[in-house]
Amino acid sequence: MPCDTRLLPQQTITQRKAEVKDAITRLEEQLARGTVKVKVGPQGAITFAGWDGGSRNRVTDACAYRRLLAGNSAVLRREIARAEATAGRKVDPRAIAMGEHSHDGGKTWGSHE
Repeated sequence: MPCDTRLLPQQTITQRKAEVKDAITRLEEQLARGTVKVKVGPQGAITFAGWDGGSRNRVTDACAYRRLLAGNSAVLRREIARAEATAGRKVDPRAIAMGEHSHDGGKTWGSHE
């Protein structure tokens, strides 16, 4: 996945893959504990509100979403259902694929980095 290739200087792809896996594992644990919440934006994109910079290891919300989705995470499915009910709209994979995202836990949304 693209988030695997965001290497630091002198970092190997193997090191980066381990770093990404660790970040996704911590995110899933935080979702299960309720310290991180899924939010659905007005266009159907998602963000992980409360997922701090220290534990995310330069992994984007979209990458984390795709990883957890590919792993068939029950925690993610449950939290998405909760977020969709709260927001009154469904997650739209097209919005996520188009790059819609939030840098502030869902307060504002955009399609540019």
